[in-house]
Amino acid sequence: MPRVLAIVLDVASVLVFAAIGRLSHGESLDATQLGRTAAPFLAATLMVWVAMIMKPFLESSSRQGLAVWAVTLVLGMLFRAMLGGGVQVSFVIVAGIALGVLMLGWRALAHLATRKAAR
Repeated sequence: MPRVLAIVLDVASVLVFAAIGRLSHGESLDATQLGRTAAPFLAATLMVWVAMIMKPFLESSSRQGLAVWAVTLVLGMLFRAMLGGGVQVSFVIVAGIALGVLMLGWRALAHLATRKAAR
């Protein structure tokens, strides 16, 4: 899969995560508010991608996915805390599961589609 597409899908995953979170709390999806919610996690996602591009230490898509998910979760929470957002244990758990499903899920689907197409 082209790297640019993987980055776009990871960014989309973070935006979906933020949108679902806002909707689950009855908050608006206006672009500014959605951006504010997603910003710490988007920054973390883009930072890990920059690191992987500068030093390609992870070749397999599954390892990249685990790295992007883990760094997005950990750095995203740190950035969120620095910006005054809540990082309660329950939120960290829910965010970890949701981001994992989204970021690892699209990779699993892409892997299955690639395998199916190769037959």
